[in-house]
Amino acid sequence: MKILHWIWRILRGVKDALVLILLLIFFSALFAALSMRPTPVSIGDGALSLQLDGSIVEQPSEADAASVLSDAETTREFRLRDLVRALDAAATDSRVKAVALDLDRFGGGGQTAIGDVGRALDRVRKAGKPVLAFATGYTDDGYQLAAHASEVWLDPIGAVLITGPGGSQLYYKGLLDKLGVTAHVYRVGTFKSAVEPFIRSDQSPPARAANQALADALWRSWQSEVTAARPKAQLAAYLADPAGRIAASKGDPAEAARAAGLVDQLGDRLAFNKRLASIAGAADDAVTPWRRIALDDWIAGLPRESGSPIGVVTVAGAIVDGSAPPGTAGGDDIAENLLRALGQGNLKALVVRVDSPGGSVTASDRIRAAILQAKAAGLPVVVSMGSVAASGGYWVSTPADRIFAEPSTITGSIGVFGILPTFENALAKVGLSTDGVRTTPLSGQPDVLAGTTPEVDALMQAGVESFYGRFVGIVAQSRHMTPEAVDAIAQGRVWPGAEAKRIGLVDSLGGFDAALAEAARLAKLDPAKVRPVYIEKQPSVWAQLIESYRDRRRQGGADDAFSQLAGRSEVLLARAVAQARLLTSGAAIQATCLECVGANAPAPQDRGMVATVLRWAGLR
Repeated sequence: MKILHWIWRILRGVKDALVLILLLIFFSALFAALSMRPTPVSIGDGALSLQLDGSIVEQPSEADAASVLSDAETTREFRLRDLVRALDAAATDSRVKAVALDLDRFGGGGQTAIGDVGRALDRVRKAGKPVLAFATGYTDDGYQLAAHASEVWLDPIGAVLITGPGGSQLYYKGLLDKLGVTAHVYRVGTFKSAVEPFIRSDQSPPARAANQALADALWRSWQSEVTAARPKAQLAAYLADPAGRIAASKGDPAEAARAAGLVDQLGDRLAFNKRLASIAGAADDAVTPWRRIALDDWIAGLPRESGSPIGVVTVAGAIVDGSAPPGTAGGDDIAENLLRALGQGNLKALVVRVDSPGGSVTASDRIRAAILQAKAAGLPVVVSMGSVAASGGYWVSTPADRIFAEPSTITGSIGVFGILPTFENALAKVGLSTDGVRTTPLSGQPDVLAGTTPEVDALMQAGVESFYGRFVGIVAQSRHMTPEAVDAIAQGRVWPGAEAKRIGLVDSLGGFDAALAEAARLAKLDPAKVRPVYIEKQPSVWAQLIESYRDRRRQGGADDAFSQLAGRSEVLLARAVAQARLLTSGAAIQATCLECVGANAPAPQDRGMVATVLRWAGLR
């Protein structure tokens, strides 16, 4: 029996060892496959296909396991710099005969980001290559991009529906009162309206004035860009009376858009494909009968850039404490990656690319401290602001030698707030109460069940005021202004880029390329002989595996303009939920511009009941 026992143990050990070896082989092969650079696809002549079934973002978010395990279907996120680089290469490559812009399921993006892609399309046209855009319907974001095309196509059943910035925001005070939830708010700043939905049922007059001024400035910027890109369009007249224009075209929205010069051709996708085939050459493909250069293949085949290395740190998305996946600015990750890059000693300058509405004060200061280390090491620092660089996004910009923004950039929001919900009245409604003992005035505080004490309220308010004073102080020091002058333009007020330059919050108007060139000049380098080195957290092997699977499940938005407008309600609801969750579960004291969130690209829309439950349960 002992012999049989030993034989069994040996066999079981061999079995376990074989299983372990097989697992090691599997995961090693998986790692090798994901780490290996794909072999570039041979690219012939044709039209570069920009089928933008998703949104344009500064930094794509990382896929998570929940989206794979659930029935969620998500839209793709296109990295802004990849699109711009692809178009700039297409402008000078003889293989690219045209650019085909498919906006049927375009998910939008920040106004500044879309403008950057639009200017890259202008450079393609300047090189003598046609840019053709097609959609079943155009709304604000899609038309802003299509206006840069040499030929704008619209399906005969489609429409151009432009609404402009603005819209409703949810206010929760009435609901909180009914539920018995008390929102303890601590803030500094007349215009710090992020917490108003929790303490009011409507906008305060200062918040309304500031928000209206911002919306008006963004609207002027949008109209200016579209008019410059497409001067023959009767834009002002069409926007003033779209219903009248459609009525004059016998109720045909597509014909009204053509008559106003907003589009060039009315035709379905078959006609659009035939036109592309006449330019790029015909292909033996029933679905795409023209010679097509796939965007991903084109980007993968672009040569590596050469020149003196200038580091680029990206601060994209909400700024949070600790570590966070790409698409969210984890304070520890960004600071540690930057310090690690500085330790290598090969960088000549640093560009900080900011596209964030802010977030945690402590995380913002952690990033700022790391940027100051770059300055201490003798590196020139230039900030390039994207669609949004407000509140904490401005906090991390303060160490810069120069700050670049674009006219449609949303910045400022120099203010701090804290919010703490308590449930003593809600418990009383159902007959529950609390009691306990204390040893100090702060024992058990903050007590979300019994409510806060005056000492806690005073402590929280003092903390907010202290952070605000520090915020104003570092802005005053970096911008060479007095604290009183900064306070006059701070108070949580949000400014468009052009106004921010006028009042001294930014130095110059320009995009990322202008900031990179300025960093090179400050480092006494030839701007034509430098290259960006991106210092950012790389997605894990597991995340890459999930992403490759998720690519096959993605969907875009609605095709026609009417459905796109109707779909905004889902985006607004998701945004309201995200705001409430951020305020109630984020950092206790925040430098966040929630009113700026709408200026960023829409977050990927996960659809499906399982995904919804996972989000509400806090697992997403």
